Amino acid sequence: MAAAGTVLLLTAACGGGGAPSAPTSPPAPPNVPVSSACTAIGQTVSAATAIVNGSDCTGAVSSVVLLNLKDAGGQPTGACTGTLIAPRAILTAAHCLPSTAASISVFLGTGPQQTALSFTPHPAWRDSNATAFDVGVILMPADIGRTPTPLLLSRDARVGETAIIAGWGRDGSGPGATLRAGAATLTAVSALTLETTFTTTASSVCQGDSGGPILLNEGGVWAIGGVISANSTLACSFGNNLYANIRHPDISAFILARVPDAARR
Repeated sequence: MAAAGTVLLLTAACGGGGAPSAPTSPPAPPNVPVSSACTAIGQTVSAATAIVNGSDCTGAVSSVVLLNLKDAGGQPTGACTGTLIAPRAILTAAHCLPSTAASISVFLGTGPQQTALSFTPHPAWRDSNATAFDVGVILMPADIGRTPTPLLLSRDARVGETAIIAGWGRDGSGPGATLRAGAATLTAVSALTLETTFTTTASSVCQGDSGGPILLNEGGVWAIGGVISANSTLACSFGNNLYANIRHPDISAFILARVPDAARR
């Protein structure tokens, strides 16, 4: 397995526009045990500990990939997570695509790494408001050969619904370079951000998971509702997790302008 390199810290900042929406009354969300979270990203499950309070995902068919960043001298500068949304396009976080990154190698969980053709952060993203517009698109020179995960553009996320989070980051006690997934519940939704809260029965993101997906179920299909952006603390085992909301019109327009063939739900 390819080395993950030095993981990027999730930004310890809260961002997003507008007040959290009031709870709605959606249809009963699917009850997803932590041990079954990997099935949402097309993988089987091992018995190991995961993300934080999740599961290690085994196999080599998932659309969730590891991103290894390198500088102009070819030296590793960090690692993030991304999700395939079209045959040649990967969705990730804007803060995973800093100006210091000269190249990005994509690891699929098996086989050699593939070098990205180009990568573009959302032009409105700023360090000073790290969770706002925290999305970016990576384009590959050829089809990756995995089934893309659709973007959830047909409806807004709902407070109280079950979500799946996935990434190649730490599990809170060990290094990255292992794909993990876990279940959580949406605790707040605003125009720019989604939010979950770590509990003893819910999973949390950790360093290196940045750019990975938060998946919501629509019509029996798991689709991307947001992009892992930040934690309200520097710790992985408590606090709130924040995600860029891809339903924001400026975010969805940015993604679709670069990936017009993106899978959608």
